[in-house]
Amino acid sequence: MRHHIPSTRALLVFDAVARHHGVSKAAEELCITHSAVSQQLRLLEGQLGLQLVQRGARGSTLTDVGRRYHAQIVGDLLRLQNHTLEAMAQRPDGTRLLVGCVPVFAERWLLPRLPTFLAAHKGCSVHLQVYPTQIYMAEIPFDVAVQYNDAAWPGVQPAPLMSEVCVAVCAPASRHRRAMERKDFRAVPLLQLSSRLGAWDAWFARAGITRVPAHSLGGHRFDLFSMLVEAVRADLGVGLVPRYFVERELQSGELVLAHPHHDSDARGYSLFVAPDRREDAAVDAFVQWLMAAVQDQGPTG
Repeated sequence: MRHHIPSTRALLVFDAVARHHGVSKAAEELCITHSAVSQQLRLLEGQLGLQLVQRGARGSTLTDVGRRYHAQIVGDLLRLQNHTLEAMAQRPDGTRLLVGCVPVFAERWLLPRLPTFLAAHKGCSVHLQVYPTQIYMAEIPFDVAVQYNDAAWPGVQPAPLMSEVCVAVCAPASRHRRAMERKDFRAVPLLQLSSRLGAWDAWFARAGITRVPAHSLGGHRFDLFSMLVEAVRADLGVGLVPRYFVERELQSGELVLAHPHHDSDARGYSLFVAPDRREDAAVDAFVQWLMAAVQDQGPTG
């Protein structure tokens, strides 16, 4: 038994008192009496052996230890609430798939195609979460996931899914557009993705471009492809991005190819399935659909 975990009722009362700086407003929020709030505070303080709240004529304030304790538990209360809502959201007559995904792939490749899967599996709900890149996760919570092919999931053999084709894009009215079409990038501001520093050098080499900036690692830097694309749209420079991520902008004319080279290197995406979910019908259906969708898209993604 966990003897040192207070009741959630006492913790919720303490949280309300801390947020409202007083017992009366806490009692009003929780729809209980003033004395019930005081009783729960006494029980909590008695269990901890500490004074959490200083009561005075002008109201109640937290002690130093009370402030530290509240800062520690407030996130736990929120997580407990979210876990409870998550459980309540489960459909007894349906299935749930917890899918982890690289954000760039989720936003511009998976989500536009996902309605076709859901239309064929109406009882299935998909919970799409970020699968962090280059961050070690001791316990991976997903049923199935899409990550870069150099990711590691202990006990899981990844299945190659698709390669990543990158293109250089710029604003249609970019003052450097004609020079880039002639393979002259010497005066072009190169926009950088923070997690892919050095990508421009590799792209230039495979594209056979020799007239390049003296400092290819300089320029504005962004954490997300979505930020980088907005910078390209604002004509801050040229961006190197996966082709599928800017397909809509290329088709609408919001962006154009700065150079025709389509670069496909060794980096790509792989499919990971949790070991205990390999025989699950919903997981198998999602995997088969995803593989078929990749085949249907063509070679450039």
